[in-house]
Amino acid sequence: MKAHEPVNVIKTRRDAMLGRLTDAVPYIGFLGVTVDRRGDELTATLPFTPAIVGNPALQALHGGATASFLEITAVIELTWATLWADMEAGRIDPESDALPRMPKTIDFTVDYLRSGLPRDAYARARINRSGRRYASVHVEGWQDNRSRLFAQATGHFLMPQPASKD
Repeated sequence: MKAHEPVNVIKTRRDAMLGRLTDAVPYIGFLGVTVDRRGDELTATLPFTPAIVGNPALQALHGGATASFLEITAVIELTWATLWADMEAGRIDPESDALPRMPKTIDFTVDYLRSGLPRDAYARARINRSGRRYASVHVEGWQDNRSRLFAQATGHFLMPQPASKD
């Protein structure tokens, strides 16, 4: 970030970087997931489509779509947290074509608290621990009411290592 740049230019650049990050994962596009940024906080949205219904009799969201949505939210949050720090410190240029490598999932546990209804779902992730090699993230998913979760998850991730300078 350059000190003399207007705030709207900086915001546009950050939003463009987030868009490039989510566009780099084809499965995000396949599910139609979008990510909204307010400052450094991200909220992911899984738009409802009949294709993600797992039980037609109940019109409940498929557990795999729910789990994938929560895992996507966790990975994007971890990657964005790293990008955000590097952009703020001037270590990366948000307009460059280079994107960082993403964390790899070690394990991911989903708690299905109630059936997902046939409507849009939202999720936010909170990083519990993030070190050089390992990170732990908690994700919460809701639909109509933020305090009434329909699913939550905890994931552990292997953080990407910087390229060796051979």
